[in-house]
Amino acid sequence: MSAHTHAHHHAGSDADPRRLAIALGLIVALMVVEIVVGILAHALVLLSDAGHMLTDAAALGLSIFALRLASRPAGGSMTFGLARAEILSAQANGITLLVLAGLIVYAAIGRLVSPPDVHAWPIVLVALAGIAVNTAATMVLAGGGRRSLNVEGSFQHLLTDLYAFIGTLIAGVIILVTGFDRADAIASLFVAALMLRSAFFLLKETGRVFLEASPAELDPDAVGRALVEVPGVVEVHDLHVWEVTSGFPALSAHVLVARDADCHATRRTLERVLQDRFHLHHTTLQVDHEGGELLALEVAPGTGGPPA
Repeated sequence: MSAHTHAHHHAGSDADPRRLAIALGLIVALMVVEIVVGILAHALVLLSDAGHMLTDAAALGLSIFALRLASRPAGGSMTFGLARAEILSAQANGITLLVLAGLIVYAAIGRLVSPPDVHAWPIVLVALAGIAVNTAATMVLAGGGRRSLNVEGSFQHLLTDLYAFIGTLIAGVIILVTGFDRADAIASLFVAALMLRSAFFLLKETGRVFLEASPAELDPDAVGRALVEVPGVVEVHDLHVWEVTSGFPALSAHVLVARDADCHATRRTLERVLQDRFHLHHTTLQVDHEGGELLALEVAPGTGGPPA
């Protein structure tokens, strides 16, 4: 088991579930206030904001659950453990942001056509409370291991919410001062644009992980060139670099060394290069002497040869 668990602890190790739990508590408290005030003041913007907060709470809950899953040791058929639960969670966050942005755009267009009668004071007061709570929750998460795409997903939800409340506050003040009810819908469209931007980032990054793309900051060609430059190495092929989950890159490659080279010493040198220059700690290198496969091919005809 030790080999499995060692491989696994790279994943999401800098993400702190307690920070997520604190942020979740703040968000749920604010959501309850918004629903109560929204119903009493007939303020639809606050009820739709509360709906947004509900997805925030769901995003945070999902992130906490994914962190718990990802920290389980590897075993059985799950040789990497459940490390990718975090990436699934981040992708779910991206999809919910996308759907929510669509719903907000739809509602905002309806309000631009026929603006409802909006009570501005409750909007302004709850927006101020929302800015305070979301700032606190965002600051809690900003130090909570944002290298994890999962935590980044929750962070993006909260940050979008913070901008949403600032937009709501501006809209509330404009309605108070000028009576321009459409300010509410215009602010909603601005928020939807921010949500689409966050959703695009999360879906693109999680898509890269699921499609086994190399980590964004790593150039596989540069890795290949660095390996070929090691003395004794003749050729490197079947080079694969991918991410198991955020902060857990892995590499495998087939390396041919000169006939007279010490293949074990060369492998140790290659592993050092990968660790020091590219921060790749989870590597699988198959090292063979040059010409080894040619000898194997020459032996084959004597055993009856390959089928015609």
